Amino acid sequence: MNDSSCLIMESGDGFRSRQRERTGDAASPSDEILMGRIVQGDHDAFSQLVHRHTPRMYAIARRIGVLSTEAEEVVQEAFLRVWVNAATWSPQKGGFAVWLGRIVVNLCIDRLRRDRYEPWGDEEPSLPAADLESTLFLQQQAEQIARAIEELPVRQRTALVLCYYEGFSNAEAAGILEISVSALEALLVRARRALRERLAPLIRT
Repeated sequence: MNDSSCLIMESGDGFRSRQRERTGDAASPSDEILMGRIVQGDHDAFSQLVHRHTPRMYAIARRIGVLSTEAEEVVQEAFLRVWVNAATWSPQKGGFAVWLGRIVVNLCIDRLRRDRYEPWGDEEPSLPAADLESTLFLQQQAEQIARAIEELPVRQRTALVLCYYEGFSNAEAAGILEISVSALEALLVRARRALRERLAPLIRT
């Protein structure tokens, strides 16, 4: 196992416990600075990037529908590609998170073509409720929503995850999917329309 693999495995421990973390504080070096150091073979800079972006990339993989154990493998493989291809990245082509997100999404889509979709609801925080009846009702609603999202075509589902769950702008999400902003917006329109149709009985209750 090479040094970069060891760093990824070490930095990837506790995926789920850090799943809600986001980019480091303002005093931390920017992604661009860290990438410049990685090009020079700086393992510490690489470790910082792994720690900074692993939770968000893992969440994307799970919400797109990759199995939980495979989501960890996807993120590790994505970071290995970052290490190997660091010199090819340029900030003029888009932010680092967009580039990394594109790698993760493409790896996820490749896996989903051969594997089944696994809803991510089991890793979402439990819903607060005053009693068992309301808890069961909310759980049923959550399951219906998860199933409706599961039934979306993978690119519509991915657009939805990037924009509404992971907070990427339309331009960033379009960059990750390697499509125009107008094409991204069309995916979102179709996804929202499909969800409204599937969830109409739930909305009326």
